[in-house]
This record gives sequence, C-alpha cells and structure tokens, in this order.
Amino acid sequence: MNDLKDLYQEVILDHQRNPRNFALLPTANRHAEGLNPLCGDHVTVYLDVQDGIIRNISFQGDGCAIAKASASMMTSVVKGKTLAEASETFKRFHQMVMGEDPCFDLESVGKLAAFSGVSAFPVRVKCASLAWHTLNAAMNAKVAGDSAAAVTTEIGKGNTK
Repeated sequence: MNDLKDLYQEVILDHQRNPRNFALLPTANRHAEGLNPLCGDHVTVYLDVQDGIIRNISFQGDGCAIAKASASMMTSVVKGKTLAEASETFKRFHQMVMGEDPCFDLESVGKLAAFSGVSAFPVRVKCASLAWHTLNAAMNAKVAGDSAAAVTTEIGKGNTK
C-alpha cells in the first residue's frame, strides 16, 4: 500500500510543479473564479465550450500543492468531454474526496485516484475540490462569455462543501 501512496504523491507533486493547462485561455467563452479564504487558494477556470463539448480548458491561480495539482489534473481529464460527462466526473471526484462511499471504485476515476487519500484530511478536501467546484460554476454559467458567481469553499457563501 505504501508503494501506491508514494505513486499518488509523485503524481500530485508532478502536477503541482509542472501544471498542465496553466494559462489564460483567449478563446474562453465561459469562466469562473474560486477562492478558499481559509488557506488562500485562488483559481480561475476558463472554458472554451462548443456544441456542448469542452474544446479547451485552462486555469490560473495560486494555492497549495493539492489545489494546484487538482486543477491541473482536472483540466487534463475533462478536456474533450461533453458538459454532461464533465459534470459526472465532477460528481465522482467529489464523492471520492468526501469519502462518501466506502466501496468507491478507484479504477473508475483513473489518475484522479491520486486524491483518494484526501478524504482522511477534511481541511484538505476544500483544497482538492476548489477547482472542481469552480469548473462546475463555469459549466453552469447562464450566459456564455459571462463569468459565473464567485465560488468559495465556505458554507453559505456560494458553496456547501
């Protein structure tokens, strides 16, 4: 089991040190901003959605290793997916990091399983899920081109978990 934890840690550190899709996206037609005021994590997610498909995605921001790695892996995983598929991936990721299902199939989330241990550290769940909640807000923006309401990790302030 330690080998698996070591591998997961390496994956997270690689994405933190060399984040994928870390840039402003000039072709974005949706975006949202997320903030975790307790630790200072801040992320903006940019989407280029065409015909219900995420054609391109990027992010910018500052945060801890888990927040940045999660955003990086998220962009890699949802690029090319339909909005419905990306929404389902968000739900599965959130379920995993919240530890809501003791029989959760880690193979179903692929490399995102690197974040499975986060559920043991409730304060880190917000770090891992910030970019995902921000993605969800951008996907659900009412008017393409407008930003969604800011997302926060604090209960009653735009998010619930």
